[in-house]
Amino acid sequence: MNPGIKGIGEVVVTEELTAMRIGSGLLPVYATPMMIALMENTAANSVQPYLEEGQGTVGTRVDVSHLAATPLGMTVRVETELTEIDRRRLVFSVHAFDDAGLIGEGTHERFIVNNEKFMLKANSKKAD
Repeated sequence: MNPGIKGIGEVVVTEELTAMRIGSGLLPVYATPMMIALMENTAANSVQPYLEEGQGTVGTRVDVSHLAATPLGMTVRVETELTEIDRRRLVFSVHAFDDAGLIGEGTHERFIVNNEKFMLKANSKKAD
């Protein structure tokens, strides 16, 4: 895997994706947490084909600005680019656009994990 891997994700803003619906605000516009989720999903999907069997990535850091509101019915497009690799740490540049232009930008960090080991550790936190 090398820097430069790009990803694209799209979604049409529906009522289920609004700040009002998910509880992150009071208005029926595209919710910031949903924009971040699309950024994370797009980044993760972009590198998955380059990972070994049984590996995945988990998000560990998000530093983005939500610059403009997007109303119901508009399409949001996210573009990601892998900009840095430091052993298991992956850093992405992320940008989100609607039909009128840029609505969000920043960076996102993910770590490569062994899926089985990761889930064993996570599940070990449960009380028996």
